[in-house]
Amino acid sequence: MTTEIDGGAIVYRVVDNQPVYLLEKSATSDFWGFPKGHVEGNETLEEAAVREIKEETGIDAQIDTTFSIDAEYDMKNGHHKVITFYTSEVNSDKVTLQPEEISDYVWAPYEEARNVITYDNLKQVLDKTNQYIVEKLG
Repeated sequence: MTTEIDGGAIVYRVVDNQPVYLLEKSATSDFWGFPKGHVEGNETLEEAAVREIKEETGIDAQIDTTFSIDAEYDMKNGHHKVITFYTSEVNSDKVTLQPEEISDYVWAPYEEARNVITYDNLKQVLDKTNQYIVEKLG
């Protein structure tokens, strides 16, 4: 079985001392999730995450590598996908979508974000990430 490796990030900004999360809608399906994509060439997971955030949202992000969480699933093509998500705090809500891949986006607080996300494994990623960020914010 082929394993595909992706790097991604839970992009958020802090509003009234609470995280607000960036979610993207795929241009090719009804899938809502986080910025992510294949590791290319000799990229690290962190470099792939930064590149994908820039390509998909226009955001120049920095990755916080002190926290990461993996999501895994089997794809329809028979491949296995492993995505390592980091966190990335940004100061602006400005987003410029890559229309070939992303058709819509939303900034949402935790509960709303959890309801928008399509798959349970990504809801679990959000749960653990939100716990980390809320503790970090104090």
